[in-house]
Amino acid sequence: MVIYLPISFLKEWMCNCVKRRSPESPLKYIGGSNRESFSRKDSDLDLSQHEEGIALVSEHGDAARVIRYKNEFAMKHIAIYGFYMAPLWFITEYLSNAALLRTSVASTTVLSSTSGLFTLMIGAFLGEDSINVAKVVSVLVSILGVVMTTLGGTWASDDDLQLDSSSRGTLVGDLLGLLSAVTYGLFTVLLKKISGHEERRVQKLFGYIGLSTLVSLWWLVWPLRALGVEPESTFPTSAKVAKLVVANGLIGSVLSDYCWALSVVWTTPLVATLGMSLTIPVAMLADMIIHGRHYSLIYIIGSIQVFAGFVIANLSDWL
Repeated sequence: MVIYLPISFLKEWMCNCVKRRSPESPLKYIGGSNRESFSRKDSDLDLSQHEEGIALVSEHGDAARVIRYKNEFAMKHIAIYGFYMAPLWFITEYLSNAALLRTSVASTTVLSSTSGLFTLMIGAFLGEDSINVAKVVSVLVSILGVVMTTLGGTWASDDDLQLDSSSRGTLVGDLLGLLSAVTYGLFTVLLKKISGHEERRVQKLFGYIGLSTLVSLWWLVWPLRALGVEPESTFPTSAKVAKLVVANGLIGSVLSDYCWALSVVWTTPLVATLGMSLTIPVAMLADMIIHGRHYSLIYIIGSIQVFAGFVIANLSDWL
């Protein structure tokens, strides 16, 4: 995620270069070549001695310095927020992967879908959202749809009918998945609160989160390995594996997380959270078309409900 920082600064530098080359406003000064007096015949007030050089916009004055100071002040606060939010993002990602290791995929998927409910409640508590009947219905419909997809069967043309519940989950794994949903909801609401409606804040915030993680959090793998929490890990042993890891990081994390963050900024935390569940119906359609995979009626109805929950959340402010 630290890759966002050079991209953001490069974009700002290019925008500043374009602004500096833009033509100046013709309304820079009142007076100058126009020697008409400001005095009126029926008035004792004579402004002719002040007519030259009355600036409407200061070319190198305090206005530019004030704007620059405000931008630097805002960027400083974004950096501070990024370092504060990095542990929360790290915990969310770690809990999600730890839950996937200790419980079934079905349980992890269902528990992750409850993040919409936590996002709605936390958003209402922090004043970033409001609770109404339509939003509650959208969350419940989406969760029920996810549950139905985990219960539904999926099989290929040359396979027997199989259910996606082959592995049993544990209580610890389910608890970790639930905690991940809570922290995910909190992070989503805080992201909206800090970023507002500005895209450039998202880039810098994510960049500082990545920088903080790179500097101060990644080394936790060693004490966790010493405690037996994490297994032994090695760097990729082949160029092909290394390329796959990098590609997955850039596409599966950098690009997808940025698109998700933009949805948080441009819509609402609830809509963005429920939108993450759309991977279920999209993946179903892709598998049906590309791989010829078959799905049970329960799975198909569940996917439709996931999509319906997303639509209801988008229309909740008008219902």
